[in-house]
Amino acid sequence: MSLLVEQLLNGLAAGAMYALITLGLALIYGVMKILHVAHASVYTAGAYMGLCLYTHTGSMLIAAAGSMVFCAILGVLIEKYIYFPLLKFPPYVPLISSIALMIAIEELCRLVAGPEVRTFPANLPFPSFSICGVTVSPTLTAVYVVSAVVLLLLWLLMTKTELGLAMRAVSQDMETASALGVDTQKTVAITFIIGSAIAAIAGILVGIYYNQVYPMMGEVPAYKTLALIVVGGMGSAPGAVLASLLLGLAETFLIGYANIPMPRDALAFIAMIIILMWLPTGLMGKRQK
Repeated sequence: MSLLVEQLLNGLAAGAMYALITLGLALIYGVMKILHVAHASVYTAGAYMGLCLYTHTGSMLIAAAGSMVFCAILGVLIEKYIYFPLLKFPPYVPLISSIALMIAIEELCRLVAGPEVRTFPANLPFPSFSICGVTVSPTLTAVYVVSAVVLLLLWLLMTKTELGLAMRAVSQDMETASALGVDTQKTVAITFIIGSAIAAIAGILVGIYYNQVYPMMGEVPAYKTLALIVVGGMGSAPGAVLASLLLGLAETFLIGYANIPMPRDALAFIAMIIILMWLPTGLMGKRQK
């Protein structure tokens, strides 16, 4: 029983971190219809910035805030100088540019911080407790609490504010939203700010959870998040969260608990194939009329 509970807790933690990484990608695809592959490198840059600030200040609050600001600025620069000039071209042009940008940021992290794996031994202000004889560490508690707070704040923003209404309008039809008075360029920029700031939080949490930060840490999330937004429904933030949680639980139980002999990272694509056979628009996608 204790092993089952432990795997459940680990699966929820993995799913929550996947959700934080995938959310920004889903939001950006929703408003720009661009596969922002470089989002994974923003997540990596956020982890490095958080580690650097924590090493010099010893404050996790300063590290998180500084990393979020840094990634938000990086996201706006990417939107303004990379994607916006390429919107007039076919969709594969921004995609290729995004892949090139991801490689460039990874190599920049390697040059600045070095190629070696760096540890992230942070002291977190969260308590530990026990569930059915299983001890939940402060790190796990931090993952649960921070993920829940971020998801709640994003839900409130999207459903209870004018900005959320503008973001939903732009995601449905940018030209019509602009004709109705929505500042689409500002809305897109804010979406990049929010998505990139969430990526910074994800990078810090993953770095602390696995106690390692390295230049290539965004490579696996880069293709997993693409599969997750397809499974959840292209551009659907709730669908991305649901798909992420399900993937985290599936990976933990099927690989770690049931010992099924398959690569852990292959599950995202297997799930994508199976779900799209039955639900072509994804778990929470909408059919185009």
